[in-house]
Amino acid sequence: MDATPLYSAGRTWTAAVCVGMALLLGGCATSPTSTPSAPTNAQASLPAAGTAGPKTPASEPAASTTEERTVLLKPHSNMGLTPPTDVWERIRRGFAMPDLDNDFVRNREQWYASRPDYMLRMTERSRPYLFHVVEELERRNMPTELALLPFIESAFNPQAVSSAKAAGMWQFMPATGKFFDLKQNLFRDDRRDVLESTRAALDYLQKLYGMFGDWHLALAAYNWGEGSVGRALARNKAQGKPLTYSDLNMPNETRYYVPKLQAVKNIVAQPEAFRTQLPLIQNHPYFKSVPIERDIDVAVAAKLATVSLEDFKALNPSMSRPVILAAGTPQILLPWDNATIFERNLQAHANRPLATWTAWQAPRTMKPEDVAQQLDMPVDQLRAINGIPPRMMITAGSTLLVHRKGRLDNDVTEHLADNGQLGLAPEVVLRRISVQARKNDSLASLAARHGVTEANMVTWNKLKAGARLTAGQTLTILVPSQGSRRVARSAPSNHATAAKAAPSQHKKAPKPKR
Repeated sequence: MDATPLYSAGRTWTAAVCVGMALLLGGCATSPTSTPSAPTNAQASLPAAGTAGPKTPASEPAASTTEERTVLLKPHSNMGLTPPTDVWERIRRGFAMPDLDNDFVRNREQWYASRPDYMLRMTERSRPYLFHVVEELERRNMPTELALLPFIESAFNPQAVSSAKAAGMWQFMPATGKFFDLKQNLFRDDRRDVLESTRAALDYLQKLYGMFGDWHLALAAYNWGEGSVGRALARNKAQGKPLTYSDLNMPNETRYYVPKLQAVKNIVAQPEAFRTQLPLIQNHPYFKSVPIERDIDVAVAAKLATVSLEDFKALNPSMSRPVILAAGTPQILLPWDNATIFERNLQAHANRPLATWTAWQAPRTMKPEDVAQQLDMPVDQLRAINGIPPRMMITAGSTLLVHRKGRLDNDVTEHLADNGQLGLAPEVVLRRISVQARKNDSLASLAARHGVTEANMVTWNKLKAGARLTAGQTLTILVPSQGSRRVARSAPSNHATAAKAAPSQHKKAPKPKR
């Protein structure tokens, strides 16, 4: 009888009892097997790791044919045994998805197994987040294999951004993120937030599983889009073909997507079979959520918690600005022991200022120089902190990060913290041209012909309102320069650029309407 491997010595007696019961009942069970394979292309791109997976499977090593290892995966059952010794064991006990066993999986296994340094960096990077993801999966009674999906999407890098603007460790496109209530504004991007992005990803995966009733199809839809998977299933049905993941006609990236997850699952199930070392990740919370009631600079928060700025940002990656606005970000994550230190130090600072930055709304379209002068702030600093390119103006209603002082020495309102956006428009540079009045021309008709106002004609030419013109009379008109028009085309705002970016992967397909 082939028994699934036991991962703790304390389970030996259970194995013996199972064998005896099996003999008495005259039956036996064979656990699914798969052979080592190698990871795929696509989303293994890793901005922070310094190594990225190949762009296409063709660029990756071929599957090994000289050596095969049997990988026995565990059923979804805790069997009333002792608590898991670490998070990896806890994940193994929660495996519940059907296994995929094909050449794509073996190819992916070999790819990962042949890159031990990459695997170690990637798994080490998951340390702060993995326990929380597993907790959420178990709370929802979802397969714990899904805790490994961020390895495929982003190598567990919450700061990862794809070329198509998908962001975070779960790689949400802007529109999909908004559909699942992930805030995206001037001060935060919840697609990178550890708690919120995990909540949204699991909501989405549950929704997809409810649509297709199959985890492999749900994962394909997460990568390719539910509309694409639905159409592929409809084509197979019309042609009398099977309606399984392996039988669908799909892009190469999606063809390798589930095999990549299966390969990582196989390696986690039996790392020694792939000569892979998994870092010890204890089976207890890494971080604690701490409430924030006052606006506070990121640097001040890290100092009060006695953690490095790098570690603070790793747990709070959704915050892209140097200040945390309590009305929009009512909690921060801190390493478990540091949370108590932070709360104690924060209480000691109860009557001291915590923030040197705040938000300000432009009452009208303004030049950065005019804003800086009004707020008594160096214009270079204003441009740098808000990402304002040269020759751009700040549009009316835009939100800017500015020094907190004087009349601006108040915490930011919830409305501004949740809806702050920066709008930019090209600075209009005018050039002077001369035109001649025709017979019967008036200031109004001449102004209309050149797209300006009569009032401007009066001002530019130092005339009186309603002044009569004579045929051939020369007048001055100011029109936008070619430089202004070039700026308008080449320097749209960051938000406009993001909105126009072509979606990719599971973010390609149109999302269901509310």
